[in-house]
Amino acid sequence: MQTFTTDVLIVGAGPVGLTAAIVLTQHGHDVVVVDRQAEGTNTSRAAVVHPHTLELLEPYDVVDDLVARGVHTPTFTIRDRDDLLIAVPFSELPTAYPYTLMISQADTEAFLLNRLEQLGGKVLRPADVTGIRQTVDHAIATLADGQQIRARYLVGADGMHSTVREHAGIAFSGGSSGWIAPHVRDGKSFALADVRLSGGVPADEVILYFSPAGLVVVAPLPDGMYRIVATVDEAPQHPDIAFVQSLLDERGPVATPAVVDEVVWGSRFRVHHRIADAFRDNRILLAGDAAHVHSPAGGQGMNLGIEDAVIVGESLSQVLDAGADETLLDDYAASRHHTARGVVAMTSRLTELATASSRRRPIRNRVMRLAGKVPAVRRALAWRLSGLDRR
Repeated sequence: MQTFTTDVLIVGAGPVGLTAAIVLTQHGHDVVVVDRQAEGTNTSRAAVVHPHTLELLEPYDVVDDLVARGVHTPTFTIRDRDDLLIAVPFSELPTAYPYTLMISQADTEAFLLNRLEQLGGKVLRPADVTGIRQTVDHAIATLADGQQIRARYLVGADGMHSTVREHAGIAFSGGSSGWIAPHVRDGKSFALADVRLSGGVPADEVILYFSPAGLVVVAPLPDGMYRIVATVDEAPQHPDIAFVQSLLDERGPVATPAVVDEVVWGSRFRVHHRIADAFRDNRILLAGDAAHVHSPAGGQGMNLGIEDAVIVGESLSQVLDAGADETLLDDYAASRHHTARGVVAMTSRLTELATASSRRRPIRNRVMRLAGKVPAVRRALAWRLSGLDRR
């Protein structure tokens, strides 16, 4: 049985795992990344990169590629059909990136992987972790082919159904727990589609449409496409033109309707509201969806995960390189757990607002419209959604 020894083993090669690997490798540490998939993602999935995320990635030489490829959208609006409820101005934020960057996750992963390879790193795939055990000084992972990887620390960045979290015995709490909006149904079905549109949708704005039938997000992507995300009772596995058109007809603009010309890609997923009870167990740390999952409202998921990755990478680097006290890793676990609770609660409330009943809808609209006229409210929302409040 062959055994590799490394400083850090990262399980999962999505944006979170790749980011953590880049941080550690650039700081001179030996890192092994494994992923169960034979290839990286070839779909868009997460498509939003916020200003704070770009700021965090600046030292790692990937931002220029991301910014050059993505669509810069300086405004996030919440609407009820044609009725503008509130406009959130990212363009006024004190940052080098005063916009939401819309870019396919496939592109984001490709740029991150390219940077890791430039630094001499690579991803072992397909490599399925079948077992993890810990000693006083190491975490030891066994792969499906019998190989073992011995690491001083192991980072689980392997998504909602995390093998690492499961083997560490860390519970994944949530659902109807009291810290999320009480009326947001756990396991809600969402449809995703990347489409070509014509009609009444701007090319420089991310729009969250509220509707009693459910929310729908319409956002521009590179190459003239748009991302559609919508809550539905039961999303089809492969949304077609007729299905996406029905969502926009029911929830989108009325005066100048949006017309779906082509569905380039479509999928579905279920949203759960979960946070790991702990982000650290001795030599094991969690990041990204392995640690927290929530509604896509506000486009927070991948951004929160990349933020985890940068912080855990920098914390581990200090412990490995400078001999910093391991309590620094406890600080990571505690602070990220606290941050995740706040983000999950915020996205859950947005989802609850978006799906308000017909009875509550007029009151909600009136309150939001009035709040949207207050500059301080618009600024506060921009700071919160952009992640800059977590600088």
